[in-house]
Amino acid sequence: MAIEKIVNYKCTPAELWDIVGTPDRVDWVPGMTECEFDGEVRTVDLPGAGTIKERILSRDEATMTMSYSCIESPTPLEKHLARMSIEADGDGCKFTWTTEILPLTFEPFIEKSVDGAIEQIRSMVES
Repeated sequence: MAIEKIVNYKCTPAELWDIVGTPDRVDWVPGMTECEFDGEVRTVDLPGAGTIKERILSRDEATMTMSYSCIESPTPLEKHLARMSIEADGDGCKFTWTTEILPLTFEPFIEKSVDGAIEQIRSMVES
């Protein structure tokens, strides 16, 4: 099972990509203030989850797509794979964010975090 969010924003795809497509930028995730990125792995402190490490699996500037996987967290995960994509949509853009996670008991936490980030982004691009 996967969490999928499809959101329309009133901004250009490039404006949104500048926010979510920059691996060491975290101001769009509520409560997150710092990130270390070594070019492959980003280390962040996620409110409610502790310190986690995510490997950037792919990042394509031209298609505005990125995928990443949590490789280290305080709670053991069997699987985590997230994908983001941005495309033009009328006067704005469409943002698709899909996350697969196991065990499924973590889905509510991930979905709450994703929903918070979506609203934070909205406040940044539509203010």
